[in-house]
Amino acid sequence: MMTHFVSDKTFTGVDFSKKRLPRGEYENCTFETCDFSGGFLDGQNFMECTFTDCNLSNANIAHTTFKEVSFEHCKMMGLHFETCNPFLMDFSFTHCRLDLSSFTGMELKNQQFTDCKLIAVDFSNSILSQAVFGDCDLEKAIFLNTDLSKADLSTAFNITLIPDQNRLSGATFHRNSLAGLLLSHKIKVVDS
Repeated sequence: MMTHFVSDKTFTGVDFSKKRLPRGEYENCTFETCDFSGGFLDGQNFMECTFTDCNLSNANIAHTTFKEVSFEHCKMMGLHFETCNPFLMDFSFTHCRLDLSSFTGMELKNQQFTDCKLIAVDFSNSILSQAVFGDCDLEKAIFLNTDLSKADLSTAFNITLIPDQNRLSGATFHRNSLAGLLLSHKIKVVDS
């Protein structure tokens, strides 16, 4: 199938949930207030692109390449990032809602999540060493056999994980997260 190359273009307010974004390589493009919900982004290539105020919930992102892509104020619920093309993968999330999404088995060293809702997100078997979860809500997020070594979770909240089932060497947590780290041991942490 023939793909086309699109560079330095801004897409504003386009509904791609019913009409597919033409398959191609998008470089240095901006997508503002676009709706991709339930749509098809599979097999696309995004390089140095920005998605702002977009809805990508439940979109098909299989084999999609995200290289130096930033997502800002986006609704991205139910996405399976582990189906993306892992080659050159590099993205950041700021003020995004990623509930019920999956990053299972991914290598995400130095990954940046800033002020995001990550409710019931699956990080099982992922490498998140040196990742930063700045002011993120991690309620019901799944961490199982996850490498969080040297990760910064000092401002994240609603964290529940079993330390013995994850790699946490050098990870930083706020003291308010202690209860969520000790929950599996049935230890209660109280303020005096």
